[in-house]
Amino acid sequence: MNPQSPVRLLLSSPLSFGPGKAELLEKIDELGSLQGAAAAMEMSYMKAWKFVKTLNASFREPIVILHRGGKDQGGAELSKTGKEILALYHEAVSAAEKAALPAIKRMRKLLAPDESKSQR
Repeated sequence: MNPQSPVRLLLSSPLSFGPGKAELLEKIDELGSLQGAAAAMEMSYMKAWKFVKTLNASFREPIVILHRGGKDQGGAELSKTGKEILALYHEAVSAAEKAALPAIKRMRKLLAPDESKSQR
């Protein structure tokens, strides 16, 4: 999957799932912390928390399990459903990119030459 992929899945009005939410879930899974994930993405903790709250409320089971702070510093982890949602998103993006590839190749042939490359 192209990390810059603009594929956004419209799951229900108004819920969509795109590269930003996917990256947030990946960072939570990697770092075990909502605060750490938000910081790694240069996103406010409050915005990340709202994304997680919306996702958790939108699915039958929680996507992210949040552990309260305290002496053990709390943390966050993806639930089994969260990992499945992330895998399904990547599967959908790969299928969309594969389906679009022939049209993209034809469109690229119609692009004007890049003058900056020919002046070197």
